[in-house]
Amino acid sequence: MEQSAVTATALAGSVSGDLSIWALVIRADIIVQIVMAMLVGASIWCWAIIVDKTRKLRVVQKAAAEFEESFWAGGSLEDLYDRVGPKADHPMAVLFASAMREWRRSDARGLTRGKEFTAGLRERIGQVMRLTIAREMDRLERYLGFLATVGSTAPFIGLFGTVWGIMNSFQSIAASRNTSLAVVAPGIAEALFATALGLIAAIPAVVAFNKFSNDLARFANRMETFAGEFAAIMSRQLDERAT
Repeated sequence: MEQSAVTATALAGSVSGDLSIWALVIRADIIVQIVMAMLVGASIWCWAIIVDKTRKLRVVQKAAAEFEESFWAGGSLEDLYDRVGPKADHPMAVLFASAMREWRRSDARGLTRGKEFTAGLRERIGQVMRLTIAREMDRLERYLGFLATVGSTAPFIGLFGTVWGIMNSFQSIAASRNTSLAVVAPGIAEALFATALGLIAAIPAVVAFNKFSNDLARFANRMETFAGEFAAIMSRQLDERAT
């Protein structure tokens, strides 16, 4: 009896009562530490993507609004292209410049006159604008897949760390034959901290992914609407030249 009491006292004294975050990380099993490091790295990268996407979308939407204001101001499309075409640096201007570039190439070859040419030119301009929209949206959607991956897998990675940590805690308890709270609590806390890190990484990633997906879907619809309106204007000018 005395020996058991001495052993329990020694074990309780050897277990640190420090349950701070840094102490939990230091005392954790190497596998749990690797899981924690992965989750912290993923969380940092997610926040870098979130900040960059937020800034980029704000800039793109502001530039698109300014461009549409210039486009619908009633000026010449040729003058607008000469002004913004060579230095198009946002999706809406790139879309406009790609269509105008095809128009000018065809006009230089005399392919904008005659009904036999206008149908082919309409199709080429429409195809150019569709490809431009797809390319620009792919560029804006870059790294969204990482947010989706972290949002869906981080909780399970954290859960794996928790299960592994609890297994090690139970093995330590069985080896020491001591079930006092001083022995059990640190190991369980270390294990559960991995799940907490998984949720910390996943929740912002899921929220940001949903927000960015909705914002980009609206922006894609905005570009497609502009492309349709621009195609109608160019089609009308082609019909006027053909008559």
